[in-house]
Amino acid sequence: MAFRVRGWQPPPLLLLLLWVTGQAAPVAGLGLGPNAELHIERRFVPDECPRTVHSGDFVRYHYVGTFPDGQKFDSSYDRDSTFNVFVGKGQLIAGLLGMCVGEKRIITIPPFLAYGENGDGKDIPGQASLVFDVALLDLHNPKDGISIENKVVPADCERRSQSGDFLRYHYNGTLLDGTFFDSSYSRNRTFDTYIGQGYVIPGMDEGLLGVCIGEKRRIVVPPHLGYGEEGRGNIPGSAVLVFDIHVIDFHNPSDSISITSHYKPPDCSVLSKKGDYLKYHYNASLLDGTLLDSTWNLGKTYNIVLGSGQVVLGMDMGLREMCVGEKRTVIIPPHLGYGEAGVDGEVPGSAVLVFDIELLELVAGLPEGYMFIWNDEVSPNLFEEIDKDGNGEVVLEEFSEYIHAQVASDKGKLAPGFDAEMIVKNMFTNQDRNGDGKVTAEEFKLKDQETKHDEL
Repeated sequence: MAFRVRGWQPPPLLLLLLWVTGQAAPVAGLGLGPNAELHIERRFVPDECPRTVHSGDFVRYHYVGTFPDGQKFDSSYDRDSTFNVFVGKGQLIAGLLGMCVGEKRIITIPPFLAYGENGDGKDIPGQASLVFDVALLDLHNPKDGISIENKVVPADCERRSQSGDFLRYHYNGTLLDGTFFDSSYSRNRTFDTYIGQGYVIPGMDEGLLGVCIGEKRRIVVPPHLGYGEEGRGNIPGSAVLVFDIHVIDFHNPSDSISITSHYKPPDCSVLSKKGDYLKYHYNASLLDGTLLDSTWNLGKTYNIVLGSGQVVLGMDMGLREMCVGEKRTVIIPPHLGYGEAGVDGEVPGSAVLVFDIELLELVAGLPEGYMFIWNDEVSPNLFEEIDKDGNGEVVLEEFSEYIHAQVASDKGKLAPGFDAEMIVKNMFTNQDRNGDGKVTAEEFKLKDQETKHDEL
């Protein structure tokens, strides 16, 4: 009795499409009598079998079909393609029911459940018993959702991922039988994506919600939430996917920096502000603890002028309103750090950064817009004092000598943290209105006489 669909002659394995009911009984030996029933030999059963084949499941399996004497008549391996089919819908024998993924069975079909006394007229002779060596690769049910198994969940989990977050994670991707198909580790870089927004397959979009930083979990994705019937690349069609993931970090584009102060000295009245010159130590790491940089290891402080653009914006924000001796941790999302590009060979793209900071020294800056201020009253004869040779013109050398003398005697102050000669040169250039390298009394003006310039 051959099975046909719309005139199609199936390959020999599809003789198993005959649905067999009742309890299959073992058949002694390979010589099967006319009244023999289906015979199942469980050749290999995995130690772990969380789920078995049920009616309505979709299965993928390989097989070799032989006669009882061992002669092969068909093999899915020869076609380099699994046989994929629903179970219990008139398309598969009962021999696969109760089978585990990874299990191997030998299913022997007597003639009256195969091609009967006439055979198929081609490769299968009449009254032939058929032997199928079957290996089940995976199974799922169209009603399945994803399956999540938590492997490692950090005890300290202040926040879990949610839709709209940007997540960086490592993964190993395998099929349900353990066949490897992809790994971020092999590329030595994380997979970075928004979650809950449709940027990844639906099963991963869902499976990455609710994770903690540092968490490890296994996400099993049925094909209708993965790559479907068509598959992709080296992922077969209708394949169940297994992702073992390790969450490195995540953030939300709306996040600002996070500041945690660990120590403040008893006298913490002078707080850092824009323009101040700061000297501090730091350890820089990723959220998973990977160390990126450390001034302690280098044996020297990092020195900046706050608000001058000398560090990333998040660090500039994290150093505000800090007193000397204070220790704090600043967490910086990538849009306030090094962004999607990162720093080649140093900071991964889209990485959240953690800075453990200790402020060691603070030199108060000048009022905003000033690069030099007077500590004493300004001389009413300032131009004449600068113009030592009395020729009515001041050149850069005269100007520089005078400004440095005021700083040395504590009568004036240059903005801390910047190159003093560059400041003086800029001050002189701003006074030199016509650009002839000389400043006359008519060109010379103090800061409070200006509307835009930063000279004196």
